[in-house]
Amino acid sequence: MENAFGQPQNVVVLGGSSDIARAITKKLCAARAHTVILAGRNQKLLDEAAREALDYGASKTDTVIFNAEDVTSAPGAVASAFDKAGDHVDLVIMAVGLLGDQVRDQSDVAAATRMMNVNFAWPVAALTEVRNRLVAQGRGRILVMSSVGSVRVRGSAYLYGGAKAGLDRLCQGMADSLIGTGVTLQLVRPGVVRTRMSEGLADAPFTTGVNEVADNVVKGLASGDLIIWSPPMLKYLFAVLRHLPGPVWRKVMDR
Repeated sequence: MENAFGQPQNVVVLGGSSDIARAITKKLCAARAHTVILAGRNQKLLDEAAREALDYGASKTDTVIFNAEDVTSAPGAVASAFDKAGDHVDLVIMAVGLLGDQVRDQSDVAAATRMMNVNFAWPVAALTEVRNRLVAQGRGRILVMSSVGSVRVRGSAYLYGGAKAGLDRLCQGMADSLIGTGVTLQLVRPGVVRTRMSEGLADAPFTTGVNEVADNVVKGLASGDLIIWSPPMLKYLFAVLRHLPGPVWRKVMDR
């Protein structure tokens, strides 16, 4: 149950070994989250994230292994995470994602399908199970990592952006469907973030670090806004960029 200050105490993180998820988890633990269940594919990284959570104030951690390329594994992973939480879950963070390599993947059917499974199909399957469980509880919060790349998909990153766009739009509808249930859903739209996943890519304008994203998320959780932008300036920038004529958009974004 959330504490008197509205801060989540029992947290499930799907994609818990990602750099952004780890940064958010640490800040939540510092703000008195005491139970953290971390789910992902890499046991070593999950164990590291669990130790970090304990260092930052958690009193209980556990891990769940799943493979996001296998969509059928999603309900079981969620069930296992909720069972290990052992109490009502206050917050579920969906941070599963794969950046991929557009030039390589766009000509490979298996690789393109993998991008859709990891970035869209698996999260949708997992969120369906999360929704069922939180609605049955009568309360809870969902935080989904989207991307500014979902706002208007670039030709040079259409596999990642297209999958994130589908997830982003679906979650907006899911948020509406949850009104009156006691459950809420928020989306995070970060720009380029310095992480292991983006290693080797040149910094784009407004590139941030994981701690900046985590700070924006914590503030966004307190505000209750449907969409949390990181950095916040991107909200206003993309209000303009999304309406650019096609030739101008391509020149600006795909140069």
